[in-house]
Amino acid sequence: MHTKYNQLAKTLGPLAAQLVLTLYERQRPVFHSKEAERILGDRERAKRIVSGLVRRGIATRLKPGIFRLVPFELGFEREYLGNAYVVAREIALRGHIRRRAAKALQDYYLSHGSAFDLHQMVTQPQLVVYVSSPRLIRPGTIQGTEFRFIRCKPSHLFGITEKWVDKTEKVRVSDLERTLLDGLKQPEYCGGITEVAKALSIKHDLLNAHRLVEYALKLEIGAVIRRLGYLMELYRIGSSELLARLQSELSATYHLLDPGISSDGKYHARWRLRLNISEAELLAVGAS
Repeated sequence: MHTKYNQLAKTLGPLAAQLVLTLYERQRPVFHSKEAERILGDRERAKRIVSGLVRRGIATRLKPGIFRLVPFELGFEREYLGNAYVVAREIALRGHIRRRAAKALQDYYLSHGSAFDLHQMVTQPQLVVYVSSPRLIRPGTIQGTEFRFIRCKPSHLFGITEKWVDKTEKVRVSDLERTLLDGLKQPEYCGGITEVAKALSIKHDLLNAHRLVEYALKLEIGAVIRRLGYLMELYRIGSSELLARLQSELSATYHLLDPGISSDGKYHARWRLRLNISEAELLAVGAS
């Protein structure tokens, strides 16, 4: 690294080399303008140095105030995204960068289709990165990748773990059970109920049925409780006692099994659902 620093210092100057070296040593290839200010000790100086790095193709501007160092082995590329999940993390953390160790920084997690991908429950490339957070964060597209931020209640920040997405970077992501429940809550962000049902079947042996039910009751969303109970019963997941706990929370209201498609289908009284996807189709999905 110091050899590369000396090489950079000859062409970029000592301050730019100091910034690049420090960011790499801190394992911060995606960085915020505030970090550059702290490293270089001056806002205007940091702004000037970072702008120079972007002009030379040593860094890429991802969003206002968020930058990505281009790996040395790629040469000087003006457009480089890197790992999209790491970029999503940094966008979610923006505004809290001065308090990186604070609990407030934990108010995000990779969710829905992205969590399905991280838990290896999809077979198609994911073109949208999904992040849940109680903060309002604008969606956007960066170098062809769409980033979508789903607002959630602060009380719904549970069932979250961390996963490594490359050799040096990890992100917060919903655990397996919470991922499936988010899919039942908003199936449109996961490819529809059939994709959620397929994932439920795929991960059948790894699921903690008790945790699934506890999480569903904690979310306090009637549609999620209905869909979960119905699918658990259909795929024979969990005990009759767990299913009874879910049923005890049902009201008289009916919900669609899949809110993203037409409302045609028979009514299922036991789980207060309108089955706009047939049981035969769901059983075929589970068997595939």
